[in-house]
Amino acid sequence: MIKPTLLVIDIQNDYFAGGKMELVKMDEAARNAQKLLSYFRKNNLPIVFIQHLATKPNASFFIPGTSGAKIHHSVLPLENETVIIKNFPNSFRNTNLHQYLQALDSKDLVICGAMSHMCIDTSTRAAADLGYSCTLISDACATRDLIFNDQTVKAADVQIAYMAALNGTFAQVISTEQFLNTTLSK
Repeated sequence: MIKPTLLVIDIQNDYFAGGKMELVKMDEAARNAQKLLSYFRKNNLPIVFIQHLATKPNASFFIPGTSGAKIHHSVLPLENETVIIKNFPNSFRNTNLHQYLQALDSKDLVICGAMSHMCIDTSTRAAADLGYSCTLISDACATRDLIFNDQTVKAADVQIAYMAALNGTFAQVISTEQFLNTTLSK
């Protein structure tokens, strides 16, 4: 039987209302991440939390020692759950995530978190490149409006574009409900 590992990436205070990098629909993404956490905890499946801490001197969010850098209360890790600190968008870069997953003999990842266009994208692509089978939970991820060439790309469009780009080649992209329904029916 396949035992997937849940990766909860960067669901941290700075991404919520009042934070230094507020995302669109972050509360909804966190609620869906809670559902995933409940399922994984109930079924005694591995969970890894990824926490981004900024290292650049001019960083505007996820500054170490600030409340904004803390994992959000809605998805707090339990004492026995693993938290891996990262300093780059890619959760595998300069971390022990790959070695940790190898030690678990985990080849199947369920991924959720933020930001869809940055850390979720790079981490999912890196995981696929390393040979992991990835399931990306689209409604348990959040992003924000982006500006390019003086044009604003709305968060909903950013989300759709990134989920569409990752779907198929790098991950199976589905909703929380689809994941839970598929998993519970097995």
